[in-house]
Amino acid sequence: MDRPLTSTPAGQASGAPPQLRPPRNLVSPRAILYWTARALGGWLVVVLAQVFVMVLVRDGIVRFQVIALAVTIVVAAAHVVVMPRWRFRVHRWEVTANAVYTQSGWFSQERRIAPISRIQTVDTERGPLEQLFGLSNVTVTTASAAGPLKIHGLDRDRAQELVDELARAIESTAGDAT
Repeated sequence: MDRPLTSTPAGQASGAPPQLRPPRNLVSPRAILYWTARALGGWLVVVLAQVFVMVLVRDGIVRFQVIALAVTIVVAAAHVVVMPRWRFRVHRWEVTANAVYTQSGWFSQERRIAPISRIQTVDTERGPLEQLFGLSNVTVTTASAAGPLKIHGLDRDRAQELVDELARAIESTAGDAT
């Protein structure tokens, strides 16, 4: 990779405390395909269950079942088309010399920051479907009651570079990690 993962944002001195702001980096574009496949799989289960019920129960409510199935298909199609692209636009991350910034969600959105000196662990995780798409998730754990910061949908190599960079930053940063 040509550029370092850590940087100091314009207008922020390297020793200045981190401020909550939008992170700069998008996740991998392959995350759109991954989120689409996951959503499609979930909706497929719902549609198949409805079809199964339609086949088993034929006692005069067929019209209601067909309408319910049609509504499910319309909602599923909208979800599968809109959600992955929306999530891609929202999900962002950045690491500076002082902090890790994350922004996630699609319907309900969250922006988080963790000072490097407070990081306790950094983990990477890949489920089977994520492995198929060449993606990884990075989890940055602090003692925060809000829980860990999670960066979903990173390219596998980029995630490993991020973990390595954070590990080096943690080792060279004085702090109590609490």
